[in-house]
Amino acid sequence: MKKLRILVADDHGLMRRGTRALLEARHGWRVVGEATNGREAVEKAKGLKPDVAILDISMPDLDGVQVTRQIREAVPDTKILVLTMHESDQMVKRTLDAGAHGYILKSDLTECLAIAVGAVSEGRRFLTPKVSEIVLEGFLRTKGQHQPAEQAGAQTTPRETEILRLLAEGKVNKEIAALLGITVRTVETHRSKIMLKLGLHSLADLIHYAIRQGLIAHGGPEGGTSR
Repeated sequence: MKKLRILVADDHGLMRRGTRALLEARHGWRVVGEATNGREAVEKAKGLKPDVAILDISMPDLDGVQVTRQIREAVPDTKILVLTMHESDQMVKRTLDAGAHGYILKSDLTECLAIAVGAVSEGRRFLTPKVSEIVLEGFLRTKGQHQPAEQAGAQTTPRETEILRLLAEGKVNKEIAALLGITVRTVETHRSKIMLKLGLHSLADLIHYAIRQGLIAHGGPEGGTSR
């Protein structure tokens, strides 16, 4: 099993201890640090450079969205998994736009945590079935505002579809370029064309679209997101 270094950030001690126990029950997984507020989470991520940072949304000093953004900027190789009680499509959208790879509810902690951590550590997206449903319901409520080109019958080319899927799975431009044997600039050009063609305005919109089209699947008890 892959060895993983994990940071856990939550202002509730009981939640941190429970999360740590579940993680360290997996062979080769080690919680290298804990944080009780957002600012501490950022500083520990910078110092420890964990493979995965598990963040609560509602923390003192900096909230989980701000922490996600700052960690992704300072330690881009660290994958972010949001663990929260917030069942809001807007909150999911904000965290995904900030750079989070996964979003699970605390009610799904025991069932999904290990699967989610394994998925995001490999650079894949992870949304539980319940979170996927929340995301899709929010997307459908606003689809008239976010899909002008798609409604007009816009179609992506095979290469654009491949890049769209990789972006939705959590790959960054550099990773996509290496996987497809093209330049980073080419990936950036394709990404801009995809967003314009489909009338998408953010990474979260792109992920919503990819889920609706079956390009990525939601996570669940039997496994993480898949191609």
